[in-house]
Amino acid sequence: MRKVLSVVLLIVAITIMFTTSASAAPYKTWGDVVDGMEATVDRAYELYVAGDAAGAKEQVNVAYYGFYEKLGFEKTVMAYISGNRATKVEYQFSAAKKAITAGAPKEKVKATLDTLVKLLREDADQLDGKKESAIGVFLSSLLIITREGFEAILIVGAIIAYLIKSGNKDKTRAVYVGSLVALGASVIMAFILNSLAGVANGANQEIVEGVTMLVAVAVLFYVSNWMISKAEAEAWSGYIEGKVQSSITKGSVFSLAFAAFLAVFREGAETILFYQALLSGTKTYTNMLWVGLATGCVILVIIYILIRILSIKLPLKPFFLGTSILMFIMSLSFMGTGIKELQEGNVVSVTPVSGFISVDILGIYPTVETLIPQAVLLAITIITFVFQIRKWKSAREKKLSANNI
Repeated sequence: MRKVLSVVLLIVAITIMFTTSASAAPYKTWGDVVDGMEATVDRAYELYVAGDAAGAKEQVNVAYYGFYEKLGFEKTVMAYISGNRATKVEYQFSAAKKAITAGAPKEKVKATLDTLVKLLREDADQLDGKKESAIGVFLSSLLIITREGFEAILIVGAIIAYLIKSGNKDKTRAVYVGSLVALGASVIMAFILNSLAGVANGANQEIVEGVTMLVAVAVLFYVSNWMISKAEAEAWSGYIEGKVQSSITKGSVFSLAFAAFLAVFREGAETILFYQALLSGTKTYTNMLWVGLATGCVILVIIYILIRILSIKLPLKPFFLGTSILMFIMSLSFMGTGIKELQEGNVVSVTPVSGFISVDILGIYPTVETLIPQAVLLAITIITFVFQIRKWKSAREKKLSANNI
C-alpha cells in the first residue's frame, strides 16, 4: 500500500502541473471572476424579462459551468472556506434556474439571482482577503489529500484486512490491481474533464460523476451485505482456530476489487482538480503545497497500517460487522453525493428541505431528492440486518438441537 500511495503522489503531482498550465484563467482575483459572473447573471435577468426563459437559464449555466466550475472557484471555496459553503452556492444556482423554469414573477427571479451574486461576492472577498502564508497553503493541501483520500483508504484498507483475516491473503493482489487501475483511470478522467470543461460539457461531467457514484452505491451495498452474511457462519465454523479455509469465489473477489476501484476512482480525478485549483491560486508558497500533499500521503499510509493492525486484534465477528457497517455508511454517503452531482447536471430536480444542513463527509444534503433515497437505503439495510439476525438465531437453535440429540 505504501508503494501505491507513492505512485499516487507522483501521478497527482505530474497531472496537476500539466492540467494547471493548460487551464490558467485570465483573471487576477476572485473578485474579477465574480464581476464576469455578475455580468452573465444580469444578462440572464434581461433575457428573462424579455420573455426568453431558455436563454436566461442558459446564461445561469454559463455562470456555473463556464466560471464557477471551469475556473476552479468551487474547488477553491471548498479548499479554503468549506464544502458546506460551496454546496449552499450550488443550490442557489439551482434555485435560480428552478425559478426561471417555473416562470416565477420577475421580482422573485431577480431576488434569487441577487442572492446568488451576493454569496459569490462574499466568497470572493473572503478568498481575496486571505493573506497567503506558508502554513495556510500547507494546511489547505494537507486537508485536500486527507479528506479526499480518507474514504478510499477506509474502503481499500477494510477490504484488504478482510481478505487477510479470512485466510485469503493471496486474493489481495486483485484489490491492489483494482486500486492502481483506478489511479490511471483518474488521471485520464482528470485530463478529459479539463479538456471538456465549459458550458457545453459541464453538465455531462456532473452526470458522469453522479452515475459513477451510484454504481459505487450498488457495489458497496452488495459487499456490505455479503460481508455481514459471513460473520456468524465463519465465527461458528471454528475459523479463529484456523481449521476452516474460507471459500471466496471469483465473483466475490471481483466485487471486492471493483469496490476498491470505484472508491479510488471516485476520489482520484476530483483530488487532481482540487490541487489544480489550489496551485492556480498559490503565488508564493508553491513548495508548501507539495509538502502538504506528501504529508497527507504519509498520514493515509499510517491510517491504512492502523486499519491492518487493529483488524488483526479484533475478534472475527465484530470485525466483519464493523467492516459491513463501514461499507454501508460509504454507500449511504455515495448515494447522497451521486444524486447531488446529477442535480448539478440538471438531471434531477432540487427541492430544498428546511432544518437540514449539508454534511459533506456523509453525503447529506438538504433536498428531498437526496434525503428520500438515503432513507429508503437505510430502511432496506435495517430490514436486511433484522433478517440476518433471525437467520443467525435460527442457525444457532438448529445447532443446539443437533448437539442435544
